[in-house]
Amino acid sequence: MTATRYATPLREGGSLPGLMEADDLGTWVVKFHGAGQGVKALLAEVVAGELARALGFAVPELVVIDVDPELGRVEPDQEIQELLRASPGANLGMDYLPGSITYDPLAFTVDAGLAARVLWLDALVLNVDRSWRNPNLLLWGGRLWLIDHGAALYPHHDWTRAKGTLDRALPQWNQHVLLPAAGELAVSLPAADAALAPAVTEELLRDVLALVPDAWFGIDANADADAARYVDWLHTRVSGSRPWVTAMLATDRPTRSADRGTGPPEWLRRRLPSRPAHAPTTSPPAPGRHRDGDHGSNGCEDGRRSADDRATDNTAGDGRTADGRAGDDRAGDSRG
Repeated sequence: MTATRYATPLREGGSLPGLMEADDLGTWVVKFHGAGQGVKALLAEVVAGELARALGFAVPELVVIDVDPELGRVEPDQEIQELLRASPGANLGMDYLPGSITYDPLAFTVDAGLAARVLWLDALVLNVDRSWRNPNLLLWGGRLWLIDHGAALYPHHDWTRAKGTLDRALPQWNQHVLLPAAGELAVSLPAADAALAPAVTEELLRDVLALVPDAWFGIDANADADAARYVDWLHTRVSGSRPWVTAMLATDRPTRSADRGTGPPEWLRRRLPSRPAHAPTTSPPAPGRHRDGDHGSNGCEDGRRSADDRATDNTAGDGRTADGRAGDDRAGDSRG
């Protein structure tokens, strides 16, 4: 897939993703390998995102999108010009979800089983970026969508020390945005573990790693050997007794008196109010892909509007663009 136009930057996150149109007539949120987080953030997006999809979670479609740096010549912002010049070739495109909104635990209820499964997944891949400060969850089409996994798999930044993280619990898991929704963790988390752990097989992990472009493993890396490191690390982590799960079960949730000023706010600690769920626990089929020229029913009143207009309209209540992916709450999708 090839990008045809740079529509608008999404500035809320450090990686400066951009909303782009492509030759498939779709609109995509693009994360660039020339951004400050580097190409390993894109690799983590693919591995964690596609693993989540294989395990049954809703994740916006991920594609490799070719970007011509010449597209930046007409951009007035020098920062964008430099980013596009630094990111020729393969970059990561994520479907734009028009009309999606950022998950708010006070406004939406989530099934305890689903919440526990998301917590389990984030613990497996060591995704430290789904907290009450930055949920990286979207509600769209009646489903809860997982976005922004660029901070996951952080041991891959230094494989020489990765062995020491095989049993590590998710750092600051007590601040996970879905923890209050997970109900009685002693019940919901073991159930999530029993359902998901057997599905994470070596074969599945190899299939997931095969989706990563060879170039993203690094200039001097042997792609097959590097992919095997991810497979081995993840499979070893999910095999056996999984102490990173038992560590969460053995740890009491913090209280205000014990963790004054450093933990989640009071609204996140208390039980979610009882109200009709806006996010159904039984998710309906994902809406069909939306393309320019089509009339969508996914919150975009007129599917023919430009990507710039849609980006302006689809803004979450916290001021961020609702396409929320990749560290920037920017999940992009043209379906719907």
